[in-house]
Amino acid sequence: MTTGTNGWDALAKRLDNVKKPVQTFLLCDDADIRDRYQAAKQDAEQADAYLKALPKNTPAEDRAAVEKQAKDAQTELAAAQKAYNAHTVTLRFAALERKQLELLQKQHPATEEDEERGEDWHTETFAPALIAASSLDGMPVEAARTYLDTWAPGDARDLWQAAWTIQHQKRTDLGKG
Repeated sequence: MTTGTNGWDALAKRLDNVKKPVQTFLLCDDADIRDRYQAAKQDAEQADAYLKALPKNTPAEDRAAVEKQAKDAQTELAAAQKAYNAHTVTLRFAALERKQLELLQKQHPATEEDEERGEDWHTETFAPALIAASSLDGMPVEAARTYLDTWAPGDARDLWQAAWTIQHQKRTDLGKG
């Protein structure tokens, strides 16, 4: 099947307008607020699922009690979400162009120790460089290095993963014929 020049031009225009994938990284500065939000979210989901699962012949009084419980859970979720949003920093990372990522990797070659661990680049310098290069918020390399060095290991690992995994996010499906 051929699409002809006009067909290809239309496809090319669509391909050229596909946006790069973006990954968000959320960091809440208050563990209690984060826990409240996560619990409220789970409670609201469970209350909604319970309401949806009620048999049609449930007595009206019982249904009203379950509906109130679901409404109260949604109210608590809204309050918890508001508090969570006020205490959460959002960072955004975008996929780099393939050649840009390959160049960045080449600029941070693996040491002998890195190679012994099976790594293809020098993580100590590559990780902050990738975080900075893929940051849509303009994070400098020095800041990325500081966060990787000073944050709790789980948070530092998640920061790295946000920048690294977006580089490998697929937007394609390979169909048959």
